[in-house]
Parts: sequence; structure tokens; C-alpha cells
Amino acid sequence: MITSDAITWNAPNDPHPARAASQRSYSAVAKGDLAEWLTVYAEDAVLEDPVGPSMFDPEGRGHRGHEGITAFWYQAIAPIARFEFEINDSFANPGSNTCANIGRIRTSFPDGSHTTTDLIMVYVVDDDGRVVSMRAYWEPDRTMASFTQA
Repeated sequence: MITSDAITWNAPNDPHPARAASQRSYSAVAKGDLAEWLTVYAEDAVLEDPVGPSMFDPEGRGHRGHEGITAFWYQAIAPIARFEFEINDSFANPGSNTCANIGRIRTSFPDGSHTTTDLIMVYVVDDDGRVVSMRAYWEPDRTMASFTQA
């Protein structure tokens, strides 16, 4: 399911539906393809990235449905020049609809500066393998402390 060289997958890689959805999501983000990214998410999905109040979601209630997820894309993803994903572990019980991935994301800005975010991402999928909930656990202050000028 990984279709981008910007993803390093050092984790179990069996065909679990939530794990496959997470890989499709990372691939679409790495390619900058909003239309492809939306196909990963159910129409009524909720995306929390990060979980709780943040600069992307001041009330901490999550981005809801394709409209909210699209708004999040333009706020948090579109301004980034390059994403590099490194997934170091992934937990998904057989027969479940959930996986939790542990990794880091390096975001590079158009001027060459960058940050690194260490995080845990939890994906829940429906019977069709589309994400109904994505919750990313990371701390914005820790990410901003990693900011490196070009």
C-alpha cells in the first residue's frame, strides 16, 4: 500500500485493514494528493491531529467529515514542501478494525527549514477499510522545539 519513497516502514506489514489505510493515508500526504487522501476517509470521519486543543483545532473537537478534513489539509498539510514518514512500529490485532503506529514525521518547509514530530497515530476503519477515526498523539511544543533553520 505504500506508494511513496518518502515513507520508511520499519514495522509489521501484514495486510491488516487499518494498517493498510494508514499506509494509503501517508502515501497520499507524501504525494500532496488531497483527492487521493479523501478516498482513505469515510464521509463522516473524524480526524484529531493532534488530539486536544491545538493551533489547527483550538476547541480540540477534531475535524469532521470530508469538509473538515479538507480544511485541515489546507491549514496543516498544503503549506508543507515535503513530508517524510518513518514508522517504527505498528500494533494491530487480527480481527480488529484498529491499528496504532509509532513513528516520526519530518516536515520540510519551502524555505528548507524543518521540524520533526515524534508521535503515535491511531486509525479505526469501517467494514470497507475507510478511516472513521484518526487520532494523532503528539505535542506541538516538542515539535516546535525541533525547528531547524535551513
